[in-house]
Order: sequence, then C-alpha cells, then structure tokens
Amino acid sequence: MPYLVHSPQERAEMLAAIGVDSMEGLLVDIPASLRIPSLELPDGLSEFETMARVTSLAARNRVFPDRLTFRGGGVYRRFIPAAVAAVTSKPEFYTAYTPYQPEASQGTLQAIYEFQTLIAELTALDVANASLYDGATAVAEAAMMASVQTGRKEVLVAGYVHPEYVEVLRAFSDGRGIKVRKGSEPNAKTAAIIFQQPDFLGLLVDAADLTRLAHDVGALAIACVDPISLAVLAPPGEYGADIAVGEGQQLGMSPSYGGPHLGFIACRKELVRRLPGRLIGTSHDANGRRGFVLTLTAREQHIRREKATSNICTNHSLCALAASVYMTYMGEEGMRRVADVSFKRAHALAERLAALPGWELAFPERPFLNEFPIRVPKPSVVSRKLARHGILGGLDVSRWFRELKGVLTFTCTEVNDPRAIDELVAAVSS
Repeated sequence: MPYLVHSPQERAEMLAAIGVDSMEGLLVDIPASLRIPSLELPDGLSEFETMARVTSLAARNRVFPDRLTFRGGGVYRRFIPAAVAAVTSKPEFYTAYTPYQPEASQGTLQAIYEFQTLIAELTALDVANASLYDGATAVAEAAMMASVQTGRKEVLVAGYVHPEYVEVLRAFSDGRGIKVRKGSEPNAKTAAIIFQQPDFLGLLVDAADLTRLAHDVGALAIACVDPISLAVLAPPGEYGADIAVGEGQQLGMSPSYGGPHLGFIACRKELVRRLPGRLIGTSHDANGRRGFVLTLTAREQHIRREKATSNICTNHSLCALAASVYMTYMGEEGMRRVADVSFKRAHALAERLAALPGWELAFPERPFLNEFPIRVPKPSVVSRKLARHGILGGLDVSRWFRELKGVLTFTCTEVNDPRAIDELVAAVSS
C-alpha cells in the first residue's frame, strides 16, 4: 500500500494522546541493556538511487528462458494463458481479504466455490476445501486428518515422496505425537499410507495397490497428485483413495521463486468435518436467490481450540482463483493435450539422453509421465555445461537420496519445444 507520512505535529498529537512526551517514552519498560542504540546500516538512499541499486542487484540473477528450463522437482514451467492475469489482476479480487461478510464478498466466495468444485471434479472425490498454503502443508494436514479419524498415531510414507513434503509432515507430526515411518507395509497402528503419483522422481506408482494395502488394515489412503497428470491418469477417487492432496502451482501460476503457490485437498464426504481451513457452500435465501457463505470453518478462531481441526488461518484465494481460471479456460480437452504433449516430449528426450555414452535411465522398467530420473557421469559437470549454454538442466536428487548418487531428474512440459530439446542434447554431447 502507499507510504503514509506522519507530520511532526501529528506525531506529537498521537504521543500526547497516550501520555508520553517523545518516542523514547514508548520504550521506558524495556531495560536499557536490551536496547539497540542504532542499526549498523549504510546511509539512506533516495528513491531513485534505491531503484538503481535494486536493479543492479537483480541484474546479477541468472534467468533461464522457460523453453530451456528442464528442471522440475515439484515446481514447473508451464504456459499461462493471458486470461489468468486478466481476471486475477482485477482490484476486486487482487485486494480482497478474508470473506467474513458474505453480503459484501459474494464474488470472492463464488470464485472459491468454483475452485472447490473444480478440484473435486479433478480428483473424483466428494468435496474440496478453499485451498491450503502449498503441497507440503496439504500432505501434513491430510495426515493429521487421518490420525484424528482413525485414532492412530503413525503414518507411512511409501516410495519417493517429495522430501520437503516429508520434512513438513515430520514437523507437524512431532507436535501431535505422530510417528512418521517410511515403507509400504502398514499395520494395525497405521493411520494412513501417503504416496505420490507420479512420485518425486516422476515415476508412476501402483496407486490402486497402495490404496488396497491401506484399507486392508483400516488405514486411510492419501494420494499426493500432480493436477496436470489427472488429465490422463486415473483420479484418486477412482481407485478408492480417501484423501487427495497436491501442489496447484502448475494451474496458472509461475514458479515465483518457490511461492506463493497453493495446496489443494479433497476427500470423501465422510471426512468432511475433518477438513482443515474453510469450506464455501451455496444456498438460497427466502426469496429464492442463490448465495454463497462460509459453511464450515472448523478452526480455532471460530470454535473452541480443542475442537479445531487445524490452525490454518487463511487460504491462498488469489492463487486458487488463478487455478480456477486456468482449469476453466483450458477445459478437460485442453488439459489433456497439455499432459499428452508433455508426455511425448519427455519420452523423446529420455530416449535421446539414454543413448549418450555413459547415460542410462535409473529405472528403465518404470513408466513415467513427463519427468524422469537418469544416471549421468559427473552430474555437476553436466549441470555447469548446460548452464553455460543458457539451459537449466536436471535436478540432482542425491542431495536427498544417497542411493541415487549420480542421478538427475529431467522434466519436459509443453513449453519445451522440439528445438529446445535439440539444444539440450547438443549441449551435453559437446
């Protein structure tokens, strides 16, 4: 918001109103030993000088073109239709806050309601909430739902789930006394099996089998899914998953240095009262007019703290709106074409890279969609060579998984045109 300057007279009036003579008088309760006399900062700059300095610092960033970005790992470059910015930049959405007053927030409430509907349809589950912070917190919140629903204190992480998601899951679980275990063999103590489809490496997992294993011991199945993949893969509701979560960044949002993005969560109707955050509903007034309201807000701000399902205090409504615009604009056929193009280009790239001397697919027997792991000689050298050619290469996954030393994951989306693939192959072959 604009910077509002207080005049010396206004400052004096405010100080007099609270009964002190100076700004120092506001600090009388802070011991002198704890006060900082001054900050070790350089002299202030004018606005013009500040902008010049910021521009100079920004120029030091290395920016890779979208078409030459082949790194994924949970955040992806995709084409964003102009319609997304056209809608989200409208002041009534761009500056909107929490819609506590439904009579003054019908547009915002309807937009969130549409988001919920689209996510429910995408995942083939009964209900979705008004969005979460990101994919990582969505995974953690789903695990908390499962623990409360089953009364059990253990969750099982199966396969290669995004390591940062698992870190957040552990942070949430520590405070709740929930044990996080890796593996795919649940027992009577297991509240849920959490799996990712496709997984962190881009490989497809047997989601139906993992769901069955969870249900056989009375646990819930939590599917962490790529929203674009659901245009061509079976949705979680179809194979019986109880909760579906994921990161919605690919639905009309730029990488944004890793955020803000949005998390989504959907579940079976039997679990609706376990959902964190907010749920927007629709109804009709006495005159038959349709309206939108906050239907469920089971958080500590609205009910007794011990009854709260979560401490989430907001939702990423502007990001959720962007996702809604993207999904509506693209439609079922458009999203399927995006997924199909990404699939074909990734497989074309994988075939060409695997043909290079010393390069081989890390899991040649495993199917993948548009991201794949490949074992390469000297990964750091490969990455530097690509960077010199203006290409952002694969992600070194050994930083999280020691058994994958020498493995990079490459990704292709619709923005990586055939010529970009040619350039990448030529660069690593030189």
